[in-house]
Amino acid sequence: MHDPVLAFLAEMAAVFRQEPRDCAQQTADQLARFASPEFTRSADRADCAAIRGLLSASPLAVAQAALAAHDMLPWGVNPVADQVSAADNALYSVLNLMGPDAPLFSPDLRAGLYYQRPNTRYGLHSHAAAETYVIIAGRAYWTAGDAQKELTAGHSVHHSTYLPHACQTGDQGVVALWRWSGDIGTESYRVHHGTDAFAA
Repeated sequence: MHDPVLAFLAEMAAVFRQEPRDCAQQTADQLARFASPEFTRSADRADCAAIRGLLSASPLAVAQAALAAHDMLPWGVNPVADQVSAADNALYSVLNLMGPDAPLFSPDLRAGLYYQRPNTRYGLHSHAAAETYVIIAGRAYWTAGDAQKELTAGHSVHHSTYLPHACQTGDQGVVALWRWSGDIGTESYRVHHGTDAFAA
């Protein structure tokens, strides 16, 4: 019997295997080892239709796998929710899939999905964890240190330790895979107030 969640984990692992970093390979290995995970599904959220719409329009296999598994995944738990303002928390929805406090236990890696609503800006912030985002649907304008670029499905961006980064969406919004490695504790997370500028 086809298991949509296992199929999504396999596609997610395949994406991270393409990243030439040992921590990405370790993340892929851990994702591939989980067997028949069962989640406590989150309650329906206002974002569900928007996420499904973005995923259905993406040509990527991982996006189609995420769409097939969407209704079984526990969206809505942000690992850094306590360090983020209510206004910032209202900009996006997070699927905290793998990690020390996630449904798929990993003591030293984190991974999941990220959705940011259309026409919103998640301002400059940083953390001790090294981080990779892989856009799987929609588009976003990304700031990573001094670099600014537009990212669409299939593009990725890596943030080294404590590199300030930000994301702005246009009319579509964006869905991305994300992963953390290194110091994955959330205590180091901080927002860079008063230093946020973006030229689209």
